[in-house]
Amino acid sequence: MKKYMEIINKSFGAAFLISLGDYVLLKIGNPLGPILFAFGLLGVCYMGLNLFTGKCGFLIEDKIKIRDLVIILLGNLLFGYFIGYLYSFVDNEVVTNALTKVCSWDISFSFFMKSLLCGVIMYIAVFMYRKKTPLGIIFGIPLFIFSGFQHSIANAITMGIARDFHFSIFLCILGNFVGSLVMWFLSKDYKNKE
Repeated sequence: MKKYMEIINKSFGAAFLISLGDYVLLKIGNPLGPILFAFGLLGVCYMGLNLFTGKCGFLIEDKIKIRDLVIILLGNLLFGYFIGYLYSFVDNEVVTNALTKVCSWDISFSFFMKSLLCGVIMYIAVFMYRKKTPLGIIFGIPLFIFSGFQHSIANAITMGIARDFHFSIFLCILGNFVGSLVMWFLSKDYKNKE
């Protein structure tokens, strides 16, 4: 039980840090918002928190149990949506921006590919952090945001701020997961030679 409480707490903590990045992105937009968003993932990595998009690519390598990954995902999504909902009482402009963003999502192959490519970038960012450089995070996070790629946990937070729900979240989760595993597979031989 203690193990699961730790997983849940670290999942909530990760969602909270990502929510700070999402809020500032919705508040100030480009070009500074995507750069400041990186603060969230830097905090997640340096504090050892559980973020689904930072863990799923390391599922095999770190021998993460599927059950634990599902708990992390649910913790990120539920707390992310909840904290986003609380943010919705802070600033009406942010709520309007979030609602505009949610209304722009769809269920399409394009949306899936944007989610997959975000998963690729997230894997590379965390991989580089594990190699003792934050550069993957500092450049990777603005890269996926400026490119319009889709991050499932950030999207859950945005839905909370908008006080809305969009079924594209399931496509986004799948895309993030597949993209991370694809990048893990493509880099597998390189890591084994070290």
